[in-house]
Amino acid sequence: MKHRRKSSPLRGILTGACCAAVIAIAGCAGPQRAGSALRRNPPPMLGQQQLQRLPPTTTATASAPVRLAAMQVTLEAESLVPATAAGLRPRSVAEVMAQGGGEDISDAGQPTMQLDLTSTLAMVSGQSPVVAHAAARYEEAYARLAASKVLWVPSIRAGVSYHHHDGNLQASGGAIADVNRSSFQGGLGVGAVGAGTTPVPGVVAQFHASDAIFQPRINEHAASARSHAVDAAMNDSLLDGAIAYLELLRAEQLRAVANETLANANQLAKLTASFADTGQGAQADADRAKTEAAIRTNDVARAEEEVDVANARLVEVLSADPYTRIVPTEPVVVPLHLIDPDHGSGELLAMGLSSRPELAEARHLVNEAVHRYERERYAPLLPSVLLGLSDGSFGGGLGGNIGNSANRFDFDAVAFWELRNFGFGERAARDERWSVYEQRQLEEVRLMDRVAREINVAHAQVRSRKGQIAVAESAVEAATESYERNTTRIKEGVGLPIETLQAIQALDQARREYVRTVVDYNAAQFRLHRALGWAIQ
Repeated sequence: MKHRRKSSPLRGILTGACCAAVIAIAGCAGPQRAGSALRRNPPPMLGQQQLQRLPPTTTATASAPVRLAAMQVTLEAESLVPATAAGLRPRSVAEVMAQGGGEDISDAGQPTMQLDLTSTLAMVSGQSPVVAHAAARYEEAYARLAASKVLWVPSIRAGVSYHHHDGNLQASGGAIADVNRSSFQGGLGVGAVGAGTTPVPGVVAQFHASDAIFQPRINEHAASARSHAVDAAMNDSLLDGAIAYLELLRAEQLRAVANETLANANQLAKLTASFADTGQGAQADADRAKTEAAIRTNDVARAEEEVDVANARLVEVLSADPYTRIVPTEPVVVPLHLIDPDHGSGELLAMGLSSRPELAEARHLVNEAVHRYERERYAPLLPSVLLGLSDGSFGGGLGGNIGNSANRFDFDAVAFWELRNFGFGERAARDERWSVYEQRQLEEVRLMDRVAREINVAHAQVRSRKGQIAVAESAVEAATESYERNTTRIKEGVGLPIETLQAIQALDQARREYVRTVVDYNAAQFRLHRALGWAIQ
């Protein structure tokens, strides 16, 4: 429909309404982004699960101590980086390469950073690129949600257009006329030619009614799924940080064991060589001891390699300078008790299935698929809408003359229904969305099975390795006593030095077993902690 009177009440009402809408949107756009998500109604299919805006990335501050859940260990932020590393801020490879025309990493030295487990987790939570990437994807989803809520809000277009025609035209009655004319339009809306309406309206709203209804619901669940994905990424990153730190601690402890074993082997080699030189011992015994010392030298070299590898892995997880040397502050490895191994499997499964963010994400994706299917169901029943309003100056004349300029007002309202491909296209679209819904449901079931498996495996490892720790402790005690007794016998002149070789080997094996058992137990505790969906704070 079309209206052209300057003094039309409809024109004044529509123009005023559009201006008011623009002012309202401009004034509310900022606050809406910051707080509307905290106040809106819950998604219709998830009851009380409400989408919340992601809080700012957490970093350690002087007023916020970092706490490791279930360990009751609190570390103030000032002690996260000791005085020996004051002023050292871990940088990523990208930051290093972006500085000052290409910084030479090989000449930058090797800064040392002393960390314990708690400060390691604090750094992971504050600067992990994996978590930051998940948070950025959430922001993307929230932007789509904000856009879908204003699909029905008109857009504003303003500009100028010039049209010139020279040649035949066909009139509405069918006659052909040779016409030479020009026209010019400026203001809200452009492109008008002759008696037709303005093809590019100044204020236009064009949308499908089903999109205006269902897209906010679809994007609500998509954003909620991304929010839970941030929690899952945080848990995974914290687990990676804990495991990487434990592996570095394992490598450091095994290096200490290797060094002490090498010292014992070297001492044995000197004693056996001395006994052989004086005739109190066989040369074969001296050769065996020398061989043992050579093998233990290689053990130390392999231990140094493992420390470097574990350090590189932890530096990657922390996104620190690639040449940073991390020194664990714990002098020894001790068992960490995060989850009581005596909990029943059923209780742990119930806790994990209700707390894992991956399952919450999967549920939101299922609901998103449901609303996409509903959108296709109602699409043929709801119209596409086009509203256009133009108000500006229009004039023209014969040839290249532009005259008779005056105000021009157009208003168009169109609503039409569409049945795609005689209905076959509608059916195909519904079948596609239903298939996606079934896939999301099966994916949720697969995730539930995976969560159950992770809980059962981690729980079994925790229970088994807890018992192994006591056995490893008794083995270290027995091996230590054996070595001391053999050493005492040699000092008292009873027996030969070579008799301590087996005691040295047993002590080395027992110490390695203890380190392995304790670190594996701690790793299993963290895996169970993460499998239950409890965020490490």
